[in-house]
Amino acid sequence: MDAIERIIAEKVRKAGGRVFYVGGCVRDRLLHRENKDIDIEVHGISPDTLWDILNSIGQPLAYGESFGVFSLKGYDIDIAMPRKEKATGKGHRDFEVTVDPFLGYKEAAQRRDFTINAMMEDVLTGEVLDYFNGREDLEKGIIRHIDKDRFIEDPLRVLRAAQFASRFDFTVAEETVELCRTIDISTLSKERIEEELRKALLKGRPSIFFEVLRKMDQLDPWFTEMKLLIGLRQDPVYHPEGDVWVHTMEVIDRAMQYRKEVSDPYSFLLLCLCHDFGKALTTKEIKGRIHAYGHEVEGIPLIRTFLHRFSDRKDVLRYVLNMVPLHMKPNALAHAKPAVKSTNRMFDQAIAPKDLIYFAMCDKCQIIEGVPFTEDSDFLFERYEVYEEYMGRPFVGGDDLIRAGLSPGKNFSDILAYAHKLRLAGIKKESALKQTLAYAYKLNKHQAE
Repeated sequence: MDAIERIIAEKVRKAGGRVFYVGGCVRDRLLHRENKDIDIEVHGISPDTLWDILNSIGQPLAYGESFGVFSLKGYDIDIAMPRKEKATGKGHRDFEVTVDPFLGYKEAAQRRDFTINAMMEDVLTGEVLDYFNGREDLEKGIIRHIDKDRFIEDPLRVLRAAQFASRFDFTVAEETVELCRTIDISTLSKERIEEELRKALLKGRPSIFFEVLRKMDQLDPWFTEMKLLIGLRQDPVYHPEGDVWVHTMEVIDRAMQYRKEVSDPYSFLLLCLCHDFGKALTTKEIKGRIHAYGHEVEGIPLIRTFLHRFSDRKDVLRYVLNMVPLHMKPNALAHAKPAVKSTNRMFDQAIAPKDLIYFAMCDKCQIIEGVPFTEDSDFLFERYEVYEEYMGRPFVGGDDLIRAGLSPGKNFSDILAYAHKLRLAGIKKESALKQTLAYAYKLNKHQAE
């Protein structure tokens, strides 16, 4: 069977209209990138005629009938009609929309954000309509706005410019950068900010997103804390790369290679982004050396404020706030090579212990003769296997203590914590139970006296 869009296009052609692939699916095909989202635009027939055509094929769905946006049940396809948009306010959704199937191809393309997203490809003939030199910008790797007056009506386009630059490793045209400097993005919803941020972190080179926003003077108001990292000095012995901003950009870019390895890629990238916020509060020069003692803890309030500004996800907040205070430990322990109980204790504190190792690899990347130096990470992964093995052994739990005659009370949690310490130390269950009961006896006796 022909692709569903060709079936639609044939019926539309017979009714006197024309169907085009539009937006990202045209752009990505020309870039030879995979894109599973099919977006088509139907010209030259009325909405009622389109509905009848869709109804003859399957079960039509109206996602925004007043906006001229439809789909077909069971198919992953967006079907839109040309429309005019007029801003009615400063927000991303503050638009008056009018469907106009006879608007004209160029006018329909002109409402889009960037030249690379404005190309239209005829579904049946393959003819590409490119009124704004999108293919040339695509070949040169340039993100360029189409229409100044229309562009500034939607503040989300500032974030989209940075996000596209990140995803495709493109440059934003200077005139577009200048235009973006004039746009107020404070009216955007936190959900839209997080959506663009997530795409940049998970689909692109994250540093480009933030470097573009910095160039546009658009780190405020959503990413304000990051401005504190610009020009913030570090000890050149440990950070020859430069200030905290440069270091953070390198860390989030190194994190790209571990997005498929970690348990929660989005939270992991945010950890990499936020880990050194505390240096803005703790950096001092002492006897000619730059230090930021305690930054892994002192930065927590800044990070909490930062994350709450664009995200309501409790799991993300819990992950990042748990991992940041631990972020210095893996490399410190790898250097010291302590007893197993020390690394076990570190892993046990982490909400995602294996991710902590990958973070350490991003935070400290030593290159020797062009090859990453992995001795520290090898040590950490070996110790993580030990931790996993210990955690898989039988251990003393609350039921064991109750069967041994203890009753749950105010000391019970302390006794369980002691049993857990023995578990981390690798003490076998039988011996651990005896030691825990002895500890409980001493604890209760001491409190009774």
